[in-house]
Amino acid sequence: DHFRENLRLLSDKYHIRNRALLVKSGLVLGAVILLFFAQTIPGLQLSLGWIAILGAITLLLLADLDELEGVIARVEWPTLIFFGALFVVMEALSELKLLLYIGEQTEAWIRSVPPESRLIVAICIIVWVSAVASSFVDNIPLATVMVKIVTGLGSEELGLSLTPLVYALAFGSCLGGNGTLIGASANVVCAGVAEQHGYKFTFMDFFRVGFPVMLITTSISTGWLLICHVLLQWDD
Repeated sequence: DHFRENLRLLSDKYHIRNRALLVKSGLVLGAVILLFFAQTIPGLQLSLGWIAILGAITLLLLADLDELEGVIARVEWPTLIFFGALFVVMEALSELKLLLYIGEQTEAWIRSVPPESRLIVAICIIVWVSAVASSFVDNIPLATVMVKIVTGLGSEELGLSLTPLVYALAFGSCLGGNGTLIGASANVVCAGVAEQHGYKFTFMDFFRVGFPVMLITTSISTGWLLICHVLLQWDD
């Protein structure tokens, strides 16, 4: 009953005001998603950024231009500026070879371990290095660098299976984003929306909750990987 009452209140408050615009928005969104998939086709030379911008411009043209000022006022400008600055910093780190250095040091640590325990060490190092690093830097460029390292470690020379290493990188780079406020894009967006509604929290507020959660979930994923791929040898 409580759920139905909340649903009714939400329906009354956020009812569809313009069905024609809803249909237009759905069509534009569908076209943008299709272009995102088409971007992977070789030879099309499509940019994800330009696809998104053209979709937004199309929606503005289809909508009521009298409401344009209100729409622009509701844009999360601080969040957009943050992401712009973050991408500049990440590109600078890439140019300075910091991310490459992290990947190369990870590979060196794994190669220095005796062959009989190399898989265990490789899983643990990849999970935790990617998790901790992803808590403080954007995980997309980090994962891009680490994929090359993981692929190299999965070669026949070291005798390591590629499957557990890929899972280790996936777990680490994803769960690491929960560690800090800047660890994942969703965290920053959530903080911006929450602040608009009067619920402001700082980097340290998020860190005190997010980092312990990241440590717990990463520990669980590490144990799961070791059980499945070392003890049970699922990848064999």
